[in-house]
Amino acid sequence: MADETEQGRYLQIGEAADRAERTQRTLRYYEEKGLLNPPERMDGGFRLYSPEDMERIERIKQLQELLGFSLAEIKEMLESEDVRLQIRAEWRQDADGAEKAAKIRKAREITLQQITMIDQKMGKMATLRHELAERMQRYDERLATWAADGAQTPTSPSPR
Repeated sequence: MADETEQGRYLQIGEAADRAERTQRTLRYYEEKGLLNPPERMDGGFRLYSPEDMERIERIKQLQELLGFSLAEIKEMLESEDVRLQIRAEWRQDADGAEKAAKIRKAREITLQQITMIDQKMGKMATLRHELAERMQRYDERLATWAADGAQTPTSPSPR
């Protein structure tokens, strides 16, 4: 449990939800799904969210809203980030070159996995955008043809 001095830095679930523009239920759901670690609790069992918890919630929002990641994809991204942070925490300046190189290779591998996930999502988005742009081009071509024909009633099939 967080003591009173620590509680000043922490937010209760209602305030955390308001700041994150999420519902309390959503924050509990993130916890259930393993996206958030179980938060600190104050006397009486009320959840307390740390600044680190709030940063993680913002990261979840970013992955959902910006990239349209599913919760499973978000969990995978966050778990990768956790491993990277663990590697960073275990970094020792006095370690030999081979140990440092192994840690850097692991962090690089994790980052590459994250980039791959983002690239896959962006590829799907680019494909959809291309399909929509082609549709717009077909609409524009039909409109131009009809305008050139004096706005005759179209006989071509309905737009797709």
